[in-house]
Amino acid sequence: MACAQEHATNEKKLSIANTITKSTVLLNNQDNIVPLKSLDKKNIASVSLSFTYSTVFDSLANKYDKITSFSADSFKDSLNLSDLEDDLKYFNTILVSIDDQNISKPKYISFINSISKSKSVIISYFGNGTGLKVFDNLKSPVVWTAQNSVDAAAIVPQYIFGGIAATNKLTTSYSAKYTIGSGSVTTATRLKYTVPEDAGLNSNNLKEIDAIAAEAISQRAAPGMVVLVAKDGKVIFNKSYGTHTYDSTLPDKLTDIFDLASVTKVTATTPSVMRLFEEGKLKLDTNIGAYIPKARITPMNNIQVREVMLHQAGFIPFIPFHDYVKTGDYSRDSSAAYPTKVADNYYIKKGFFKDFMWPKMLNSPIKTRGQYVYSDISMYVMKDIVEHISEEPLNQYAYENFYKPLGMQTAGFLPRNRFKADQIIPTEDDKYFRKTLLIGYVHDQGAALAGGVSGHAGLFSSANDLAIIYQMLLNRGTYGGEEYFKPATVDMFTSKQSAVSRRGLGFDRWDPDTTKHYPSDLASPQTYGHTGYTGTCVWVDPSRGLVYVFLSNRVNPTVTDKLSNLKVRGRIQDVVNKAIDESRK
Repeated sequence: MACAQEHATNEKKLSIANTITKSTVLLNNQDNIVPLKSLDKKNIASVSLSFTYSTVFDSLANKYDKITSFSADSFKDSLNLSDLEDDLKYFNTILVSIDDQNISKPKYISFINSISKSKSVIISYFGNGTGLKVFDNLKSPVVWTAQNSVDAAAIVPQYIFGGIAATNKLTTSYSAKYTIGSGSVTTATRLKYTVPEDAGLNSNNLKEIDAIAAEAISQRAAPGMVVLVAKDGKVIFNKSYGTHTYDSTLPDKLTDIFDLASVTKVTATTPSVMRLFEEGKLKLDTNIGAYIPKARITPMNNIQVREVMLHQAGFIPFIPFHDYVKTGDYSRDSSAAYPTKVADNYYIKKGFFKDFMWPKMLNSPIKTRGQYVYSDISMYVMKDIVEHISEEPLNQYAYENFYKPLGMQTAGFLPRNRFKADQIIPTEDDKYFRKTLLIGYVHDQGAALAGGVSGHAGLFSSANDLAIIYQMLLNRGTYGGEEYFKPATVDMFTSKQSAVSRRGLGFDRWDPDTTKHYPSDLASPQTYGHTGYTGTCVWVDPSRGLVYVFLSNRVNPTVTDKLSNLKVRGRIQDVVNKAIDESRK
């Protein structure tokens, strides 16, 4: 019964949502402010003018970009809300939510009129259309819905950010300005947050995800995980399971930040390579030595960038650098001599990467050129090439060009510099090398010794942020009304590019050897993405309009193969694949 109920419940939810979207109207959008664009230039505040469902409104808005919440209720004594206005001085975009109970309050209307003189204001009005007349002299966009409910509060922010397209016109005249036929039309430009039924799926067909997650946790394949599914640009499933560690009471949350391990390769390094390639600054058939001066007198000199991106350069898979760390190379305290933080109470000596690790990689033997041998060294090399060409550190380049403009709030390297430890999922309790539980310090030893920023590992992110950048790739380069790549660039890097392996350029792909069932039994030949050693993966299947994100910390408290042996990632992917295929019958 519970199963049938969930499908029925979600159908009811969808019907309520559709009623709201059929009657929501966008007004005053003559300057095309809605949906918001150029998020990297926006500093957004959400101001509740005593709006009952402001927490729901803000939590939805926060999925698109960082929103700082304010409430007029905190300024009850202020007659003209000048204190609130003062608090908004650092923000250039203000989302104001108000309902029928408060629309007639003069102090609220004068507050709106005052801030709209100097800032970009977007009003969300929940209530009877007759209230619209108070905005007759206002030029700012107004998103109006007659519904004042939790559901409406979750839907309206999606219009503002382009998760839902505005299509309706007023069917009644409410004032001299807001007459029959008023209303702007927009297109959807970002992810929508909704129920599976909105993408034609039956919620009951996704039930098994819960069972697989429960099995994974009970079998100690990982203490917790987050699963996200987006279909046709709609996030239809996003759930967290388990706890940060087996002995923790902190539950995994949707907003938690995970160590992505090798998913870094396709979420930081490869997009940077794609951008520089598209700009004509990086050529795939140019040799490494042309970009890296230090490589010119090494065995790497003549290898082409394309070979590196395909893992066909002949590099050895990796070098266990942590085995080379001697007493005296590290310290428990930071100082000018030990400036690089590798973990809590662990600092490596100055120049360890530049003087020891990097030369060792550059001079490592070339053994298997032309064959497919997966190597982390390839992405150390690509990071250095990106940095030489862009003249910026990789972490900064990826943040400025992708994460910030896309509205990704958690994605980035060195998360401990930006987030509290309890928002970051711990990885290994490292008994061997760093002698501490790793929280927000990259699990990969080489990346850690390099200072936490590397081309092959070091990126951390929440599931929602990954959904955003991979939806952009599924859209073949556009998101939020902006073009990040030309479609041909995305097609080339993500499609099979090797004569000797399944790989694209940087991207991993579906394996044509069907005995491997990789990445899952039912994945289509179009599927591309990557897995990560810490228990992560992202797969995009254009044939199904699918973005699938799975994040876990399978290396906690220590490394185990159970996640792979139980095929947790692939089985969940196939529950989704099956549900989509079922919906098409």
